Amino acid sequence: MKLSKKGEYAIKALQYLSFNYHRDIIQIAEISERQKLPLKFLEQILLALKKAGIVQSKMGLKGGYRLAKGPDEISLGEVLRIIDGPPDPVDCVRQSARKECGEEDECSLRIIMLEVKEAICQVLDRVTLEEVCNRAKELQKKHSLALDYQI
Repeated sequence: MKLSKKGEYAIKALQYLSFNYHRDIIQIAEISERQKLPLKFLEQILLALKKAGIVQSKMGLKGGYRLAKGPDEISLGEVLRIIDGPPDPVDCVRQSARKECGEEDECSLRIIMLEVKEAICQVLDRVTLEEVCNRAKELQKKHSLALDYQI
């Protein structure tokens, strides 16, 4: 599984919203600028996350985005499935578009790739946005980094 740019940008945007969870609304231009994300691409990502119920938006001059639920309630797995689909390392493990080759039951590669998919899903479903933020804070302390977030 390779994380797409869209998936990476989604996590970065949500990380910023998580760090600023105490604020009501964050303008998309602020997220784009602080996280160095392309504005037009970010608009598409946040729209998809809004449709899925991960973020809420407010229209108007003082409009923007916020998380629809707490950072501790949103897993990376949930986000990445919305943005990139399931983490299928090879086509034959994909449930929705499984290509039959006639050897599914005897294919050792498929069996191993199913295990890989399961392991990836377990990690991604366990890690929440809150944990991503906590790890960023730890790195900040460890390396004396100045994060461009309001913590």
